[in-house]
Amino acid sequence: MDKSKDSRVEERPKWDNKIQYLLTCIGFAVGVGNVWRFPYLCQIYGGGAFLIPYLIALVFEGLPLLYLELAIGQRLRKGSIGVWNSISPFLGGVGIASMCVSFLVSIFYNTLLAWVLWYFFHSFQDPLPWSYCPLNDNLTSYNVECEKSTSVNYFWYRETLNITPNIETSGSLQWRMVVCLATAWLIVFICFIKGIESMGKAVYVTATFPYLVLTIFLVRAITLPGATDGLVYLFTPDWEILKNPQVWLDAATQIFFSLSVAFGGLIAFSSYNEERNDCERDTLVVGIVNSATSLFASIPIFSILGFKANAGFDSCREENILTLTNHFEISDQNITLENYDHWVDYLNGSYPEKVSSLQLRECDLQTFLDQSASGTGLAFIVFTEAVTEMPGSQVWAVLFFVMLLSLGLSSMFGNLEGVLAPINELNLVPKWIPKEVATAIICLISFSIALIFTLGSGNYWVEVFNSYVGSVPLLLVAFFEIIGVIYIHGMKNFSEDIYFMTGRRPNLFWKACWMVISPVMLLVVFVAYVATQTQGHPTYHAWNPAYELFPQTDMEPYPDWVFAIIILLSVLPVVSIPLVALYRLICKAKTSPAQVELNPYWNDGYEAEAQGQSDQRA
Repeated sequence: MDKSKDSRVEERPKWDNKIQYLLTCIGFAVGVGNVWRFPYLCQIYGGGAFLIPYLIALVFEGLPLLYLELAIGQRLRKGSIGVWNSISPFLGGVGIASMCVSFLVSIFYNTLLAWVLWYFFHSFQDPLPWSYCPLNDNLTSYNVECEKSTSVNYFWYRETLNITPNIETSGSLQWRMVVCLATAWLIVFICFIKGIESMGKAVYVTATFPYLVLTIFLVRAITLPGATDGLVYLFTPDWEILKNPQVWLDAATQIFFSLSVAFGGLIAFSSYNEERNDCERDTLVVGIVNSATSLFASIPIFSILGFKANAGFDSCREENILTLTNHFEISDQNITLENYDHWVDYLNGSYPEKVSSLQLRECDLQTFLDQSASGTGLAFIVFTEAVTEMPGSQVWAVLFFVMLLSLGLSSMFGNLEGVLAPINELNLVPKWIPKEVATAIICLISFSIALIFTLGSGNYWVEVFNSYVGSVPLLLVAFFEIIGVIYIHGMKNFSEDIYFMTGRRPNLFWKACWMVISPVMLLVVFVAYVATQTQGHPTYHAWNPAYELFPQTDMEPYPDWVFAIIILLSVLPVVSIPLVALYRLICKAKTSPAQVELNPYWNDGYEAEAQGQSDQRA
């Protein structure tokens, strides 16, 4: 390897210390999904029973992939483009695919932060604006849409999103969301303005603050009435649910996406390390902290959901108590929540026809606990409703949304690094343009494209991007990463790389996972996911006040043109993998061996191989 290349490697930025690096990786891996996706999966898939497929997926799929990315980035000290070009020119498209996925994910992910900022700004009001219904235009009664649904639903769908009745009706730009989106991108830019220098400082806050808030919530939540019911519901295992293959599929995809592998960000982060660093230990720290955070977050979340379920259960019975008291002219305070069941049994036995004519509400605590919600539904509807029932609701709302903001920012750092590092390696930005300006340009372009999410139909498009951009493309990228490192670079060469960095070779477990178990699991998950998606035309939940069953959401099929966009979002990011390989093959066929030596991309591949052999001899 020539001196000019050596100088370029030496000039690569470095972390200030090991803690900074670990916090950045943990912050990237631990995102809002740990708070609003993992607890939901535990809830709908048998509580504690879901932990079995989840932990299996973590051990045999998540950790081996994480170890591979941290190791290869640290050894080659390049971003995702440089790493895969160095291993083989045919794999150059893998890095481009990672960059495309990171770019598309960052566009919609920062929209979530814009929504979080909107709620954060409104959390200082007393009373909270989602705790009551506004008056109608005539100021004679409450808003009809709000009365039919709930105040929290109205604030989310109408005040925040001003949502259209379907995805085909675009609506206009919501200036409030445009301002929040611009603010979100400005915050990301400020934190990232100096690259890892400024980002490394920001993660001291963004990666640690959520744990402080979760701890505060934990202490408060477990003291709420009904918290025990929520925790019992969460952790009581339903072993029968493990017979459902969908449980295993969701567990595998959850751990895969939760660790943020295949985005390219982790490869870039590890490339700023010293070459001699124990990346195996880093893998275990990041992986275990990520999964432990998911479990830790589930406890306060479901304690609060248990509190909310009990509040709804008590409210339901109080309505029935009022109805029974008025109809049977029973003295006030005779029927209480404590003796409610006894009174209902007595009146049912004595006056069955009268009781049935009252059409009492069916009050079942299990039904209220079963009201599951995920993603934005959990954060902006279920949780905000629970907060309104808590004393000092403004404080808890502020803490909750600051926590979500911190989680989201840490993840955005990784997404943005997964875009900027490959752009620098591809020399898409002229050298005379400062890095700060290049970062500003990328943020501005991302903001401009993300304006689609501030339309009235924006929430529907966020769901499209969330469901399809980070699914099939990431599975394919991860599969080709393993194939590239283990079967093209070679298991023997990779073992020597790890020996050079850590002083020990990978054990039998890691080798078995990399060579057989992990790629097979990725293929199975990929095939199962595609098979599940192709069983029917994709649908979405539309918020339509004119729907006859409103406030239930209207299940609508995606229009054909949207379905075409879904296919493009699933396919286009990974098209670069076969295209680049084909291009390299054609170039190789047309190029003589003497000319190959002059090609820098081919040179990278050959030099990496030669370097690996040299290290083995050493």
